[in-house]
Amino acid sequence: MRRFSSLLLRSIPRRYAAESNQKVQIPRGLSQNPYMWKWNRNRSFLIGNTFSSYNKQQYMMHGAAHFSGLSLSIEEIDNENRNDQLLEVEIISEEHIKPASPTPDHLRTYEVSVLDQLFGHIYVPFVYFYQNNVHHDNRLNLIKRRQLLKQSLSEVLSRFYPLAGKVKGSRHIDCNDEGVYYVEAKVNGPLSDFLINQPHTKSIHRFLPVDPNSMELLFSKTYVVMIQVTAFDCGGIAIGLYTSHKIIDGVSQVTFLKAWADAALAHNEEEEEEEIIRPSFISPSIFPPNPALPENAAVMLFIANLEQKKCVTRRFLFNSSSIMRLKKKAIASTRAMAVTGLIWKCIVAASKARSKASNCIARSSAMRILVNLRNKGTTPISPHAIGNILWLTDPIQYSRSDDDDDDLEYIVGRLKNATDQISDDFVERMKGEEWSLKVGDKMNEMKKEYFDTNADTIALTSLCNMGIYEIDFGWGKPIWASIGNAYVDISLVNNFVMLMDVKSGNGVEAWVTLSEENMAFLENDPELLAFASLNPNPLETID
Repeated sequence: MRRFSSLLLRSIPRRYAAESNQKVQIPRGLSQNPYMWKWNRNRSFLIGNTFSSYNKQQYMMHGAAHFSGLSLSIEEIDNENRNDQLLEVEIISEEHIKPASPTPDHLRTYEVSVLDQLFGHIYVPFVYFYQNNVHHDNRLNLIKRRQLLKQSLSEVLSRFYPLAGKVKGSRHIDCNDEGVYYVEAKVNGPLSDFLINQPHTKSIHRFLPVDPNSMELLFSKTYVVMIQVTAFDCGGIAIGLYTSHKIIDGVSQVTFLKAWADAALAHNEEEEEEEIIRPSFISPSIFPPNPALPENAAVMLFIANLEQKKCVTRRFLFNSSSIMRLKKKAIASTRAMAVTGLIWKCIVAASKARSKASNCIARSSAMRILVNLRNKGTTPISPHAIGNILWLTDPIQYSRSDDDDDDLEYIVGRLKNATDQISDDFVERMKGEEWSLKVGDKMNEMKKEYFDTNADTIALTSLCNMGIYEIDFGWGKPIWASIGNAYVDISLVNNFVMLMDVKSGNGVEAWVTLSEENMAFLENDPELLAFASLNPNPLETID
């Protein structure tokens, strides 16, 4: 066995340091818990004190904590570091994909809806991974796929014309046909190596057309859509994209990707598309824009979650059996509601534990859920309507005291009551100019409420049942779909939860963004880990 090397680490609990008076190295792969060190292959640590030893037991504080889980060897540590370094993405080309047909003059300026005004020009990153299902000639196969993707994208942009334009201020899209910023890249290595061996949340951003840590992304880019297609040696492909939240919510993104995939599939099989997805841009006429709304209105909607600080994102997988057990604890709940209830409960517990460890008073907690409005109202809106057709629930306060039994069914019931308030009648009242003109007052109420309560407010959105695993370009459905900015230096969004489907079965992936301090407790919460696994191999997430 070789000598353990000095690695990156997190500072140890203060009481352990006082007992030993010794600087101790926490090996990469061991996550911090006040009571034990626990194996966690994909965890990385921040800079702190260093220590090295021939004996892994010497990393434990003379009996103050104990080692549990898998055996740790320097080879495992080195392999993880080496895999991360070997993932080198080489850019092959950069271009703009323009619509196949020019946008008519009368459609050149797209005025967004009042709901779009409330969502800033913030890029939402996603990456879809596809295995190679043709093995006779990877090189020719990749050339054909690249051509097919660009040709079909150009055709689809004629229908989704605002997506080929530029964001212009807070109220308009300049539909100038400049096109989608489009990057082609390659990776030396097979897709399976990345999915099996890589610390996924640290590496996913490399499949995006712009680094999420880049100031250029925050302040210079005005594209509505940016795409990167990355080819692996094996013929597998990663399609990474940024879509601007200015006019694209989760449903809109999936609608666009399905339309693009259907067009590619039709070309690949040399036949007509069975059912052409035709987007609707009716949102501004249903929710008219408010010219008096200030430029910073988008900040007001999510003021409780916009926080420029060091945050971390973790991926928790709830498989089908875990969902069944959760739903038994919260009868009549959906899988998304059951998962939401447990995560919120554990986030509150993590915040309390962190406050107790820091000898400070725990802040109260509230949750707000983004609700899709397309299937609401007496006259439902087209499922292919493009725009932010969403609304947030009023804050749901976590009212349980330390002495109460935090019953999951009670928590889920409160969440359901809040979403039920966004009823058909409520949505009908939102339509038209009268409500639009009152939005500014509503934003001021939200701002006042936030500063009055001073609560940690969790924002949650769910992409479950939206069909993200049905996006087939002609070489099969994605093996994994992932958010793309799970590893950034400074996050602009804190206390955020996104739920997604898994490849098959009724499982749920939960991507949770919290402060580093709170996440250190959440990811070691035994109640959460009794139902969820932390960042498992994506190839093992199929039920």
